[in-house]
Amino acid sequence: MQLSYATIAGLVQAAQQEGVPLSHLVLADQAQQMERSPQELWEQMDQSLAVMEDSARQGMRPDIRSTSGLTGGDAAKMEHYALQGKPLSGGLFARALARALAVSEYNASMGRIVAAPTAGSCGILPAAVLTMLQDRDISREACVYSLFTAAAVGMVIAQNACIAGAQGGCQAECGSASAMAAAALVELAGGTPDMCAQAVAIALKNILGLVCDPVAGLVEIPCIKRNASGVAGAFTAADMALAGIKSAIPADEVILAMKRVGDAMPAALRETAEGGLAATPTGRRLHRQVFGEQPLEQRD
Repeated sequence: MQLSYATIAGLVQAAQQEGVPLSHLVLADQAQQMERSPQELWEQMDQSLAVMEDSARQGMRPDIRSTSGLTGGDAAKMEHYALQGKPLSGGLFARALARALAVSEYNASMGRIVAAPTAGSCGILPAAVLTMLQDRDISREACVYSLFTAAAVGMVIAQNACIAGAQGGCQAECGSASAMAAAALVELAGGTPDMCAQAVAIALKNILGLVCDPVAGLVEIPCIKRNASGVAGAFTAADMALAGIKSAIPADEVILAMKRVGDAMPAALRETAEGGLAATPTGRRLHRQVFGEQPLEQRD
């Protein structure tokens, strides 16, 4: 069976018919379509996980700073707070937030990351999967497999809506990443393919309408903190789906709604740095701090 990645429902139905997790179905299909062995693709995905691990580790350094100087060091603060044992949301959740911040801060410092699905949302999926690997003792093999499930979700979203902030706002970047991470989390926790779909719907609709308004046009403010929020939403959606809670609106309809919302957004709220937080007095001051008085639209 060759998958089309046209709908989440279609993926779920195919997995149910085969009696396998989504990840196994996707790996077999991609190997067939790309004329490569499943083992070869699995090893390639394992390398992606290794890059995620390294970016999370490097981003935890307290001295890390972005090239603009605007951000850096928050992941280390979050990790320290988590290790103190006093986080309101619990240690595992706080460490997931720290990892999301770390990968995003490493990206802002020009470190090597995995775009999942974009650089602006690069911290969400790694934070989710690495937290299951390192804090819940889920096997590395299972974590690698879960990335195939996440990738399939991203492919459906990209085919039916978009994953670029310039096209659909931050809902298309952090929203897509949160949905991908939610599906991966559900599978890692032993959930069914249908539960994965429910988590996708819940995660995406909870971030529906989020604008893309990068201060000074840089993928730093508020992008880095939105990665932490995105992984928080992924865990929330995964837990609800695992509890048996279903989304009233199916995942595929949520994806189409996201596209319509993105299409309706004014250009000022789609990565132009002309609206939202970028247009606040402080946002404009930070722009001048980095680039001087030159207007954003005139800089190279």
